[in-house]
Amino acid sequence: MTLEEQVLKRIKPGTDEKDKLQEVASELLNKVSTIARIKGVEGIVPKLVGSAARNTWISGTHDLDIFISFPESVSREELETNGLLIAREVARNAINVEERYAEHPYLNMHYKGFDVDLVPCFAVESASEIKSAVDRTPFHNEFIKMSIPGREDDVLIMKQFMKGTGTYGSELRTQGFSGYLTELLIVHYGSFRNLIRNACNWKPGLVIDMLEHGTVKHEDPLVVVDPTDPKRNVAAALSLNRFAQFIDACRAYSDNPSEEFFFPKPREPMSDDEVIEMITSRRSSFVAISFNTPDVVDDILYPQLDKMEQSICAFFEKYDFHVLNSGYWANEEAIVLIELTTSQLPFVKKHRGPPVWSREHAKGFKDKYKGSDELFSLYIEDGFYIADIRRKFTTAKELLEERIQHCSLGKHLGKTVESGFTILENTDIAKVNDSDFRKFLRKWEQGK
Repeated sequence: MTLEEQVLKRIKPGTDEKDKLQEVASELLNKVSTIARIKGVEGIVPKLVGSAARNTWISGTHDLDIFISFPESVSREELETNGLLIAREVARNAINVEERYAEHPYLNMHYKGFDVDLVPCFAVESASEIKSAVDRTPFHNEFIKMSIPGREDDVLIMKQFMKGTGTYGSELRTQGFSGYLTELLIVHYGSFRNLIRNACNWKPGLVIDMLEHGTVKHEDPLVVVDPTDPKRNVAAALSLNRFAQFIDACRAYSDNPSEEFFFPKPREPMSDDEVIEMITSRRSSFVAISFNTPDVVDDILYPQLDKMEQSICAFFEKYDFHVLNSGYWANEEAIVLIELTTSQLPFVKKHRGPPVWSREHAKGFKDKYKGSDELFSLYIEDGFYIADIRRKFTTAKELLEERIQHCSLGKHLGKTVESGFTILENTDIAKVNDSDFRKFLRKWEQGK
């Protein structure tokens, strides 16, 4: 038995698991149709979409996407109102029912062991004429069901490889490969092994257009033109880092295949001593900004955390605190962690002025510092005036305490940071006892 066959044996759903999924899916589809008829909502066509409909779901991944398809002539308001009306009735005996909002409202629930999304959509004529983003999904479903037969096992193996290497998932938290993108890549390359082999030589700017019908130029690292919509790049959510990470993983797997690419050992939380050792051994400076996580969905939270991280790093650089590494983590508490070459700078700062022969600017520069409390000394170096001046902020902590609101924090993070935040430096970071944060630090230690 090959390594891939051993992996497949662990992840492919068995007959009982498949039968259970079909039973629950059929029950939910019938409920949607029955409730729509009772409520007098006409033209409804419920559909099972996603990996469950395409036989490309991994064992134990009990997700069902039920689309409640409305005629294209229905207004957005009617779709939202009647879609949620039907969904709420379907969810009457479910648990953990939650109304969520993407482009328009949908309902998430747990039902008989399955995580179910009930999503209203428009039954448009083609994916290039969508009225809302989710309207494409049924077209994706039909294309994959038509193209994937005989390659489902390769999709399963590739999905597990991506999960194991941290590159699977198109949500903004991960910025990796979506399920649909993974399926298209297998359709294009024909098998798991062919995809691995070809990906070893990928470079940014690669374009895959299976139907040769793309009409828009994209600037993303990987462009996979949607077979159902010539204007769309299916890989738009894939970041450059995840793209590169996947290439590196494919090369490593080609050189030395092992089960650990699919089922890596779980990261253990770092102990206090390990955290302290990691921080002290690097002889750099760590600064953590901790605050309460706002109550927003991940697709709002993580882009704002990313924006906050980048803004704080740029702010540090502006004030001469040089950034080595940075990252963020969130649970009930959110933490942006920055590693600096040093968190303390001298009082004196060297500020170069104009050249001596630029008379007007030279006079302005000298007049600016004449009698100033900021000035230590003024002299000429290599033909330029140099002012040694007093630095406004000599520690990273002081800078953040005084000026963090000058950073771009995003709407929701800005509000929660304004209500209070804590700054931890160096080994004080070990005071954060959350085990998931300690795993995040392990990831930091071993490489992102």
